[in-house]
Amino acid sequence: MTNDVIALTPTMPDVWTVLAGLHAGGPDLGVATTADGAVIQLCAPGGRSLVSIEAPILVHTPGEVERLLGAQPVGIPAVPLWWTEARASTAIPKAESLAGSFAGRLTTVLGGATWPPEAAHTAVVPLSSDITALPAADDALPAVDVLTGSTAVVISERPRVAMTAWLSDVLSVCTEAERALNIVTPPHARLTLATRTALTGAPNRWVVQDEECGYYDGLSGGVLRWIDGTFAPVRTDNGATAVASSFTQGAETGDRQLILSFSTRHAPNEQLVLGHALEAAWQALTGSPPAGWSTAEPINLPWSTRQLTDLARHRAPRPTWLLAVGSPDRPAIATLRITRTKDGVEEEITFVTGYSSDENPPLHAIEPLAETLATRHDLTSMIASLRTARRDLTVPPQLEAPPIPVAFTLGPDSVCDVGLTHARRPPLNLHPVQLGPATRPGLHFPLSDGTDAQAWDSLQQLTRHLRAR
Repeated sequence: MTNDVIALTPTMPDVWTVLAGLHAGGPDLGVATTADGAVIQLCAPGGRSLVSIEAPILVHTPGEVERLLGAQPVGIPAVPLWWTEARASTAIPKAESLAGSFAGRLTTVLGGATWPPEAAHTAVVPLSSDITALPAADDALPAVDVLTGSTAVVISERPRVAMTAWLSDVLSVCTEAERALNIVTPPHARLTLATRTALTGAPNRWVVQDEECGYYDGLSGGVLRWIDGTFAPVRTDNGATAVASSFTQGAETGDRQLILSFSTRHAPNEQLVLGHALEAAWQALTGSPPAGWSTAEPINLPWSTRQLTDLARHRAPRPTWLLAVGSPDRPAIATLRITRTKDGVEEEITFVTGYSSDENPPLHAIEPLAETLATRHDLTSMIASLRTARRDLTVPPQLEAPPIPVAFTLGPDSVCDVGLTHARRPPLNLHPVQLGPATRPGLHFPLSDGTDAQAWDSLQQLTRHLRAR
């Protein structure tokens, strides 16, 4: 069983259907709202939050249910569908059944399916009166299971831990309050790329339950203990961090991922439309544009450069962080950060595509793509790399090989800053390819075929040479 229950319906839950669901705990429960009304909470008479219900999301993107929930539940409607998420407090045993009753009532009225299927029912869930003795804390965060002075702990049983809107909000609040976010999962869970990116670096952690050692960090393998209100590494006698044996026991599948990390810088003007650089990369490597975009998962909006530009313009000068996914037959996902700086409007993009052992990553497409980005999309720089990792682009709590650089590209402005003569003569056996017109070229440096780890040495020497100017 899980503390999250999701209703997937062909039509939007209207006010009366939601009210029917809110009566799952009987007439004594209270209702509150948070996040400017985007989250409805079912509360015990004393104010304790039992279930937090997100505003329904209209999902247009094919494959999102399977990508985020694993096997599709029976009866799932075709896209577009409405995704309504209820998260139960783990502190109250019957709260999970209450969330299941809420979701079951929605799908009974509207049709569709619930995830997980066994959680759905329509019975009234009576709650014992002693819950009223547990008042809501003044600094309580919706959907946080444990809150200390230094750490917010979220316990998740999902097979894929996605960067949902509520989890993104929790992370933002934790960052502002200088708290760590610790996400605790069972060993079979995996992270999406978005969640993995958000948890990179201290103080945030992915905490994996383990029969042998108790807990370990799913990204580094370090054994963890709950110490003074947070999960902290366990040290060996010589002061090193102990590593869980489960972390080093990953099965080799032969799958690979091609990763592009690149940035662009545009002159700000009213005609500027963002997202075209990512769209060009997607087209070059997959043969089609992105399928959808959003600010959180599930990714629900059809791909639109105009709409994402409007959002970034509305949020400026604050940065905007976005996600995009491709069609289900070709796993691909990207993160896009848009920032207004004194030099212009900058896009920082990480684009990842997945391949099985019998598929060849399109390394031949990288150089033509580099020229397109350098001559048409204001490329600043790009690193292309290849790694051994899952085709479905999820992150398991096991050791994965680091990526190996395939190529490095400088855009025209960056070449100008370095100096064309200096940039073209690195102290290596590298032969840069000129991109675009001779009067203002970009430079593309092929490094390897993605199988030679010494390519990292070449890249480091190259970047030191370029910075030395």
